[in-house]
Amino acid sequence: MLETTTKVKEMEKVVIRFSGDSGDGMQLVGNMFSNLSAFIGNGISTFPDYPAEVRAPKGTLSGVSGFQVHLGAKGVYTPGDQADVLVAMNPAALKVNVKNIKKNAVVIFDTDSFSKSDLEKALFTTDDPFAELGLGSVQQVPVPMSTMVKHAVEATGMDAKAAMKSKNMFALGLICWLFDRPLERAIHMLENKFGKKPTVLDANIKVLTDGYNYGNNIHATVSTFRIEGHASTAGTYTDISGNKATAYGLVAASEKAGLPLFLGSYPITPATDILHELAKLKNLNVTTVQAEDEIAGVCTAIGASFAGKLSATSTSGPGLALKSEAIGLAVMAELPLVVIDVQRGGPSTGLPTKSEQTDLLQALYGRNGECPAVVLSAATPTDCFDMAYMAAKIALEHMTPVILLTDAFIANGSSAWRIPDMATFPQIKPNYVKPEMLAEGWKPYKRDENTKVRYWAIPGMKGFMHRLGGLEKDYTTSAISTAAANHQKMVDTRKEKIEHVAECIPELKVMGNEKADLLVVSWGGSFGHVYEAVEEMNAQGKKVAMAHFNYINPLPKNAEYILKGYKKVVVCEQNEGQFAGYLRMKIDGLQHVKQYNKVEGQPFKVADLTECFTKLLEE
Repeated sequence: MLETTTKVKEMEKVVIRFSGDSGDGMQLVGNMFSNLSAFIGNGISTFPDYPAEVRAPKGTLSGVSGFQVHLGAKGVYTPGDQADVLVAMNPAALKVNVKNIKKNAVVIFDTDSFSKSDLEKALFTTDDPFAELGLGSVQQVPVPMSTMVKHAVEATGMDAKAAMKSKNMFALGLICWLFDRPLERAIHMLENKFGKKPTVLDANIKVLTDGYNYGNNIHATVSTFRIEGHASTAGTYTDISGNKATAYGLVAASEKAGLPLFLGSYPITPATDILHELAKLKNLNVTTVQAEDEIAGVCTAIGASFAGKLSATSTSGPGLALKSEAIGLAVMAELPLVVIDVQRGGPSTGLPTKSEQTDLLQALYGRNGECPAVVLSAATPTDCFDMAYMAAKIALEHMTPVILLTDAFIANGSSAWRIPDMATFPQIKPNYVKPEMLAEGWKPYKRDENTKVRYWAIPGMKGFMHRLGGLEKDYTTSAISTAAANHQKMVDTRKEKIEHVAECIPELKVMGNEKADLLVVSWGGSFGHVYEAVEEMNAQGKKVAMAHFNYINPLPKNAEYILKGYKKVVVCEQNEGQFAGYLRMKIDGLQHVKQYNKVEGQPFKVADLTECFTKLLEE
């Protein structure tokens, strides 16, 4: 614990950013520090920010990788606009992050990596990078990390190059001191990671401890921070990423439905971690196939669905485009299928490691013919669990593909997650055939006339042998049909089946000040930034309300009532206005809807949102 002579600064919230080369291990230390903070009860929100290049030249601006974490004693909804503390492993990290730190931030930097050649690689023109960047007000904490790491591992016999791989642990130890984090927990994490490599483990523990002790020795030069842990609800908490939460949500739905889980996918940034996570869970009746391409991935999932499994496929925008014809087959065959689209910057290869909300219209309409599918979106990393569960529930109970939209920001980011009690989650009851239907002349497309949901016959059920396909079927006989009137009836039936889902999803809720003149609308991963901006506005006495959409097709039943109940409405999204246009198309009389759009590959800034909302209130 902290020495009594240490200056301690109590804070409700604080933002830390780790930054260095892609090979400096910033993602690892960021994740470890986030886990430590979640363990002691802090609210957290993280933002891994890494380059798309496989490995840019060492020390250059294009190779800078970052990890930002926002800690709070209470609710934390975003990774923060700017950092209170920056760990800069080289001059390039300092230069790239000038816009990401506060005016009086604490900047910890490795003096051994700030030589003349290092400065030149980062395109500095003087030998004083802080003055050149106008950072005279920051609290500088110069640390000879490289030198100290070499000394720390001398006894292990590790060579200098291998030793430098543990430099990130020195930075983590220093940050653990700065924020009073228990080293024992960090050491336990290292034991889990490097337990089979004792030399590497010993070196990392030694470097971590030396970093912590170094902080104690400089305690007079910089204030430490304390953010008290405060779990709002009793329970077991962990730090979880959106991709991992998505995987767990599918497993939970599988167990609740009593069906094995199948995932057929092709690796694609930033969705691959879903495949990685589920591949570890064979003991939970999970089967994964890493297919040769995107089309094969979704087709294996459709085959598994026909065979009676809860089936899913994961991808990003380019892969969703490739899967479109097969998703149309699932719509025509009326088979349950969960399609997870972790959105990234586009078009084409675009910005694979950056985040956008630009696949919405593709999810809604990116298939040939009148081809309706349910479309959902997750709001936060932890919400990915709930929405994956609901996507599976809707797919199984309504015999339809469900497209779940997440994005790189919430998929790679993480939050403190209270492990849920599955007894509180709704039951999943697929619409199975019943034995008595055989005597009634059962056909493969026989459906519940109230919901229009097709009854599901699993291969091997006696008397229910059948075939499906991509050609249109007769409503009554289930035989192939090209009759005009029948095609219209089937188009209407598939549409009505999706519209009926609105009866089974939650109504839209209004947050903030319900009596406000301005309603802010968001969907997907923009939730946290918009919510924090709305909270900030109301705290300043400016009345603003908020409505967030998790359910997009169909829209919640009360969406029209709420959207028409406010004088001013602004839709915030990371695209050029796809959801705003969709709302105008689905609901008449929304000409008053304004838009706030940014497509930068980065999350919104709360400060930018509050500025926009203030201007709209003043109009």
